[in-house]
Amino acid sequence: MIVIRRARVEDAGTLLKLARMVHFINLPADKELVDLKITQSRLSFLRAAAGEKPPGDNGSPRKPKKAADVTGLSSADFTRDIFMFVAEDRDDRTALGTSQILARMGGPGNPNYSFKLEQRATFAPDLKTGTTHVVARLHGDETGPTEIGGLILQPASRGHRVGRFLSFVRFHFIALHRHLFADRILAEMMAPITEDGRSLLWEYLGRRFIPLSYTEADKQCQRSRKFIPALLPPGDIYLSLLPPEARDVVGEVGRETVPARRMLERLGFQYTGFVDPFDGGPLLETRTDDVPIIRATREATLGEPVAKGKCRRPAMVSTLHQDGEFYAVQEDCFIDPKGRVCLPREAMESLHGEPGMAAGFTDMAAIAPDDAPPAGGGTKRRSRAGARA
Repeated sequence: MIVIRRARVEDAGTLLKLARMVHFINLPADKELVDLKITQSRLSFLRAAAGEKPPGDNGSPRKPKKAADVTGLSSADFTRDIFMFVAEDRDDRTALGTSQILARMGGPGNPNYSFKLEQRATFAPDLKTGTTHVVARLHGDETGPTEIGGLILQPASRGHRVGRFLSFVRFHFIALHRHLFADRILAEMMAPITEDGRSLLWEYLGRRFIPLSYTEADKQCQRSRKFIPALLPPGDIYLSLLPPEARDVVGEVGRETVPARRMLERLGFQYTGFVDPFDGGPLLETRTDDVPIIRATREATLGEPVAKGKCRRPAMVSTLHQDGEFYAVQEDCFIDPKGRVCLPREAMESLHGEPGMAAGFTDMAAIAPDDAPPAGGGTKRRSRAGARA
């Protein structure tokens, strides 16, 4: 049985191996940063279990307990809630993949940066002709949307519905702890990159202003983003000045990211003309309460274990314990006459659940087939706000 739980310290080695398989900034191939994100996630789950209010509700962000806690991450980002999930094979305790939620991507005084694309039309009366250009202008968003991302799978797990589970669980968790998350969800998609991990937009544009490699600039965003507005041009950048191969990646996604984009679009995400300023990947967004999985999720109570043959209603069920431990399973269930969610004993054990315990419940039967994300989908590999899809 596959169970999803929070990331733990003992997962660091596996997560680091996953990070080295792809260029994913919200799971960077850096042991110190991976360890810090696991710690940050642990604190976030504890706060969710305790019912704490999100940072900013009292007018100020949370303060980390120790200055040493934020080594390698900006203090503003460290006080934001990040939830890292790990899919585990319960039989052999093998970690199969991971996904993340960043509760607030930036915020007041800590903007998330993107390029806003617009068309500029020109006309010369004496020549009776004109042209239309696409321009990019640096945009700082301080509204603090929620971001989903960080979905990576072990190669052997792709195509086995683990990716779908890891994708669904993020929306399931958001619905159960709605007060922690923004009214808008963002997903930064990865633009096409070269086989050696370079971004053509970065090589022809970003690197002309920021003297770092693509990877170095991404890693720097984990610590501070002040260099972005300081070094990138503040005005219109005419993309027609770039070589065609660099222009062609703007607003597009790599081949391996196409299924993820389609999945998100089926869930209501839309591209609104904003792209990542480093690689040109599109930013997709939607209203949180419009996501079908979120609408189909509610709080419930666990009932007595039942025989597997009695369970015919597909569901995702989760538990969040007082110590911050989170568990989720995707299993057919039975709703008893008292409205309690009843599962086979193995699923109950995977949830560390007991009859009468509070649980999260997503009615998978209420989600249209077209809303279901494909196995193995993932969002983009980098975030300007320090946790990445």
